[in-house]
Amino acid sequence: MSRSYPMRDLPQQVTVHEVGPRDGLQNEAAIVPVEVKAEFVDRLADAGHKVIETTSFVHPRWVPQLADAEELLSRLHRRPGVRYPVLVPNLRGLERALAHGVDEIAVFASATETFAAKNLNRSLETQFDMFEPVVAGALEAGVRVRAYVSMCFGDPWEGDTPIPQVVAVGERLLGLGCYQLSLGDTIGVGTPGHVTALIDAFGSPDRLAVHFHDTYGQALGNTLAALWAGVTTVDASTGGIGGCPYAESATGNLATEDLVWMLRGLGIDTGLDLDKLVTTSTWLAERLGRPSPSRVVQALSKG
Repeated sequence: MSRSYPMRDLPQQVTVHEVGPRDGLQNEAAIVPVEVKAEFVDRLADAGHKVIETTSFVHPRWVPQLADAEELLSRLHRRPGVRYPVLVPNLRGLERALAHGVDEIAVFASATETFAAKNLNRSLETQFDMFEPVVAGALEAGVRVRAYVSMCFGDPWEGDTPIPQVVAVGERLLGLGCYQLSLGDTIGVGTPGHVTALIDAFGSPDRLAVHFHDTYGQALGNTLAALWAGVTTVDASTGGIGGCPYAESATGNLATEDLVWMLRGLGIDTGLDLDKLVTTSTWLAERLGRPSPSRVVQALSKG
C-alpha cells in the first residue's frame, strides 16, 4: 500500500464532509430503495465518517430521488459523535427538517445570475430573500447552518465567475450566521492557481471548505492547492458518484477514496478506513448497476 511522505505547511488533519448520500445519489435516474440509502449511511459511519450529508428536503418534483427524506431519517441508526446534516431549500424544508429532529442543515446558493435563475428561480440578489428566514429560523431553533455556493469557478452559460462576485455572495452567507462556506466547482473547470486566488481573496480560510468536481481531472490538484491555502474541510462523495441535476456539464464529485489515498500519502489524518470505504463503494456500485468511477476503488477492488 502507499507510504506516507509528510510535507511542510499542510494541515495535520482534514475533515472529509461526505456528500454521497445526498449530492452523490440525487442525480440517479433510477430510484434507490430507502433501505439501501440507510445502509449506505450506516456503512459510511462505520468507515469513520463524522459528517455525512444524508438527504435534502427539496420538493419531490424537483429531485424525485430524495422524496423519501422523512423515511430515511426515521431509519437511521444515529451514532454518537456523527453529524447527519440535510440540505434545506426554503422555510417549508426547514419545518420538515426540524420536525424530524435534524440538528444541522445546509443552504445552497449560486455565485452567478444564470444559475440562480435556473436552480433557485431567483436573481443573484433576491436569492438572499429566501436564505435569510431559513438561516434565522434554524439558528433560533439551535440548528447549525452550512452554506454552499455553486459555480464559484465557472458557469456553463456565463463563463468564468469573477472572484469578487464569489466573495460577495460568500460573505453575505457568512454574515447571516452560517458557520461554514463550501466553495463549489460545480462544473469542474477550476485549476490550482484559481483555487489559491479565490481562497486568498476571502482573507482567511478558517470558515471555508471546498467542493470539487473532476470534469477536467483537476479535483485532487485543486484540493492540494486548497490545503496549501489553509482549508481543512473537503467535501467528497464515496465512490465519486454524483453531479448536479441543474447543470448538465457537471460530472462526478471528487471520490472520497481518491482523496483519502492522497491525504494518507501526505501524512494527513482523516480518521477514515480506506478498506471499508472501498468495500462500501463496491457494494453500492453493484446496486447502482455500474462500476465506481473512483480510480482508487477500481485499483484496490482488483487486488
